[in-house]
Amino acid sequence: MVALTAPPSTLSRPRRLAADPLLLISALVATLLVAIAAAGSWLAPYDPATTDILSAGQGSSSAHLLGTDSIGRDVLSRALVGARLSFTGPALIVLGSALIGTAIAIAGAWYGGWVDKVLNRITTVTFAIPGVLVAVVAVAVFGSGFWAPVLALTLVYIPYIARVVRSVAVRQRALPYIEALELAGVPAWRICSVHILRNVAPIVLAQATIGFGSALVEFGAISFLGLGIQAPDAEWGLMVAEGRSEVLDGAVQQSLTAGTLIVVTVVAFNILGERLTARFGDAR
Repeated sequence: MVALTAPPSTLSRPRRLAADPLLLISALVATLLVAIAAAGSWLAPYDPATTDILSAGQGSSSAHLLGTDSIGRDVLSRALVGARLSFTGPALIVLGSALIGTAIAIAGAWYGGWVDKVLNRITTVTFAIPGVLVAVVAVAVFGSGFWAPVLALTLVYIPYIARVVRSVAVRQRALPYIEALELAGVPAWRICSVHILRNVAPIVLAQATIGFGSALVEFGAISFLGLGIQAPDAEWGLMVAEGRSEVLDGAVQQSLTAGTLIVVTVVAFNILGERLTARFGDAR
């Protein structure tokens, strides 16, 4: 008799994941960065918005470990507090795109036919539009700040998730246990939201992890262009932009600190996502 339950999810394979040192290192770095983003306001030694002209442009010292910027703000404090916005924006982008993209992918795989074709056409068109361009248009319409780039980039990232998840969902749709569940009278919404979703969840997680690094770069780039987060708020992309004029005077600490944090974050999340993708793909 055909089993009425889905194959076990690959998320229950901790021993296989623990056998990959690079995966563990990237996960540790990513976890540390997330912790900094969450606790940055408590860890910061100074108010990131407080200026001190007498201390402007200082290098590393016991009072300011990473120096100060051109108007005397503590660079370390701005980097720690800036991690919150630098992570919150991309996190909302990948969360929103993952939820919508996964729903589109499963709906297309379940219904097939013209529904799948229409959804594929929509995601293909969206896939071809540069994310920064959409964000710039959104900022021009709704104004600069936090939410316009987040909403614009969420729309752009939906097809990245949907295209990958759809291929996995189509394979799940064709498995015998799905037919058995249908014959047993299990409602379609329950099959999709419980059984298929459970088995595409690892791929969604892996793709969202990779997408986080890209979203962080694009979100920071919009702030760098002056269209996203505005001073006196702290955000890594904005810090890189603010530090450009200081570099000419030999004060590289602000741009270097924020740029290094962006690079480390992107590398850690990309490695983590790629290793998860490889392992979950091999498991299938």
